Amino acid sequence: MDILYSALVFLHIIGLAGIIAGFLMQLMTDDPRSTKVLLHSSLLQLVTGLLLVGVAEMADLGDLDHIKIGVKLVVALAVVVVGVLNLRRPAKNLAIIAGVLAIVNIGVAVFWG
Repeated sequence: MDILYSALVFLHIIGLAGIIAGFLMQLMTDDPRSTKVLLHSSLLQLVTGLLLVGVAEMADLGDLDHIKIGVKLVVALAVVVVGVLNLRRPAKNLAIIAGVLAIVNIGVAVFWG
């Protein structure tokens, strides 16, 4: 179970890096691929986050803060929604919102209890 959990954490961090990369790509260039990078990375992070919680619950890896998980889930869903909107109509403002929300999610993960 530890290998699975570590692999999910690895993919979760790759998803975060992709969100930040898509955000920066869209700010610095007008590359149409940046919107797809942002969306796919946000979906990867959402799915791996849900799987991480499921694995942690099944393996009884300790007490989970469900309020923190709920806040992170809402922020992750907001990033996905912004990613979908950005794919339909690319705008630098949407990329900025997605990047800021991803950074907020990092802050919640690191600094919340």
